Amino acid sequence: MTKRLNIRTCANEGIKALAALETWLAGNFDGPLLELVRRRASQINGCAFCQHSKSEKPQKLEEFDNRLFLLNVWRKFDFFSPRERAALAWTEALTLVAGNEAPDDVYEEVSREFSDDELVALSIAIGMINVWNRLSIGFQDEDV
Repeated sequence: MTKRLNIRTCANEGIKALAALETWLAGNFDGPLLELVRRRASQINGCAFCQHSKSEKPQKLEEFDNRLFLLNVWRKFDFFSPRERAALAWTEALTLVAGNEAPDDVYEEVSREFSDDELVALSIAIGMINVWNRLSIGFQDEDV
C-alpha cells in the first residue's frame, strides 16, 4: 500500500474549518440522530474507518445494539422513530444523489419531520460525513 499524506499533520485551514463545523453540528441534534446519519452514510460509502471510529459514540449515547447492527436494513424494522426514518432516507438520498437526485417523496417525508432550519442542518451533517468519508478513504487515514 502506498503511504499517503497524513492530513492531520498539515497546517490546513480547511480541516480546521471542518472541525469547527462539526462543533456547530453537534449543538444542533439531540440523542443519537446525528450518529445514526453518520454511520449510515459511512456504510453506503464503504468507509470502514468512519464506521469503526463513529461506532463507539452511539453506544455512549446508550444506543441499542440492534439498531446499529440493523442500520443497513433500517426500513425492515420498527426500531427507528419516524424522525429517524426520515433522516435516514434523506441521508441515503443525498449520499446517493447521483443515482436518484433526491426524490420528492423523500424530501416531503423529511420536511414533515424537520423544521426548515433543522433540515438545512441535517443536510449539512450529511454533507460533512460524506466529506470525512472521502478524506478518510482518499488518504487511507483511520483517524480523519
